[in-house]
Amino acid sequence: MNTPLRRVGIAMLAMIVLLLGHTTYIQVFKADSYRADQRNQRVLLDEYSRERGQIVSQFDGQVLAHGERTGGRLQYLRTYPNGPMYAPVTGYYSWRYGAAGLERAQNDILSGNDARLFVRRLSDMITGRDPRGGHVQVTINPEVQRTAYDLMSQRGYTGAVVALEPNSGEILGLVSTPSYDPNELSTHDGEAQETAWTSMSEDPAKPMANRAIRETYPPGSTFKLVTTAAALEDGADADTEVNGASSITLPGTQTQLQNFAGQSCPGTTLQAALAYSCNTAFAEIAGELGAEKLRATAENFGIGHSDLDIPMRVARSSLGELDGQAELYQSGIGQRDIRLTPLQVAQLAATVANDGVAMQPRVVSSLLAPDLSTIEEFGDDELTGDPAMSAENAEILHEMMLESEENTAGGGKRDDLTIASKTGTAEHGPDPKNTPPHAWYTAYAPADDPEIAVAVLVESGGDHGLAATGGTVAAEVGRLTIDVALGGGEE
Repeated sequence: MNTPLRRVGIAMLAMIVLLLGHTTYIQVFKADSYRADQRNQRVLLDEYSRERGQIVSQFDGQVLAHGERTGGRLQYLRTYPNGPMYAPVTGYYSWRYGAAGLERAQNDILSGNDARLFVRRLSDMITGRDPRGGHVQVTINPEVQRTAYDLMSQRGYTGAVVALEPNSGEILGLVSTPSYDPNELSTHDGEAQETAWTSMSEDPAKPMANRAIRETYPPGSTFKLVTTAAALEDGADADTEVNGASSITLPGTQTQLQNFAGQSCPGTTLQAALAYSCNTAFAEIAGELGAEKLRATAENFGIGHSDLDIPMRVARSSLGELDGQAELYQSGIGQRDIRLTPLQVAQLAATVANDGVAMQPRVVSSLLAPDLSTIEEFGDDELTGDPAMSAENAEILHEMMLESEENTAGGGKRDDLTIASKTGTAEHGPDPKNTPPHAWYTAYAPADDPEIAVAVLVESGGDHGLAATGGTVAAEVGRLTIDVALGGGEE
């Protein structure tokens, strides 16, 4: 009898140890994971039992997102005035699909779970006061956002607009079109929420894609700002002689690289090459600079940073491998494997406007407690340790961009406002010659004292097809956005 009893005792002891071990694992190691799991109804009900904080503009206090009392089991409903316009900024807050945008990036503040709100939570518990989350104040200028969004959506353009303050990095506008309505995902009607999610996620137009910061594109000739900056830092100047030929052969290949419409460059200086966006000149410049110098300058503009967030995560812009002369030639004009976000293209112009220094872009200006007292304010920070170029070279590039704007077509020009700009017309797709190009425009103004820098991307030529250029498609959107930001009115 002793042996069977001993075996039973050992088995029972082993089961008790396993039970204690499993309980310890759940309560100690997995507690936070289970607590944060979206399927945890107790956590869900707790979150919806308190009023979530607001997302508001620092300009006029305009509310981008707030909570409304429902009287139901989920006591507060997340509501987004002008939801599609601000969706790339706010994101959504859904009891079924989680959160995105600032709703996710600043969830601890908005939900009231941030450690800096502990005293407030304790006070609410003692006094019986309804608990509330903190508020997020954003840098978005509602007039800039509205103008850019309306211009893009009314024209039916797929793309993005980003507007920055050059000397601070504050994001004044962050637009992605087509957009979606986050109210459809925050509804408490589960069936309606699921229908909306399915419709949005399966829509080939990708309305939930944040094209401004999460998608990358070939930047076309806007990248010539980087190539020019690298050349200037390497000792070139505005009068440096360049190749003005209508076409050249890529090294080691039989492939011809041509200027736009196969035209010869109207001048043979670096200034003329940028003003008229001559491909042949910049291809050879990139080849002469080499991969190391081109990449170093690009990194000082912020290209290649993998940890950029605003505080939403930004997709990494990159140059590709740059592993041969032919690749360098194509990269020098913003093609081949170059991929930038619209935010990064806006930073190109903003960096030139800021005397060659790239600033950390940000969309949050401050975090506020429920009583509107300040928890944290965010200051201006440089993005990289080294400037993209010296102030002297930034001034040279500035003069080139002024001449580029003079040669750029499109509407929205004002005689009383001087803009510095660069356009881009980027080939893409498996058959680039027969695919409408992406149209780009990046600029800053007023040229003598910049207050705003913009980038406009219109995917696949908008309504201009194969004839699309940055000037004819994207420039007017950029100019009218600048106009409103500086206190003018949309024409």
